[in-house]
Amino acid sequence: MMLDPTPLSDSEYHAKAGAVLASIEARIDELLQDDVVDIDGSRTGGLLELTLPNGSKIVINTQPPLHEIWLAARSGGYHYKYVDGRWLDTKSGRDFFEVLSECASEQAGRLVNFPAP
Repeated sequence: MMLDPTPLSDSEYHAKAGAVLASIEARIDELLQDDVVDIDGSRTGGLLELTLPNGSKIVINTQPPLHEIWLAARSGGYHYKYVDGRWLDTKSGRDFFEVLSECASEQAGRLVNFPAP
């Protein structure tokens, strides 16, 4: 799949990638407050590690030199570029939040939704 990424300056990339990580952290807080699922989020700089109740992990990592966001889950590894306001997988073209929701649901054994901010 050929994506046509939106050109971003380094500062735009950092702002947009940071907003993705912040929205995931905010959603984890909501899921914990509403007692939906116990996901632990641990962030170090541009790396966010989600630990699910069964001990499995999902890792989301910013890749500043490439202007990408990477997602690693049990189902595989995915690379995302910013295209027209969305982070899209460089191979399938699927939306980051859609894939994250699927991976988290699969690994949590229940429906977990991460809506796009």
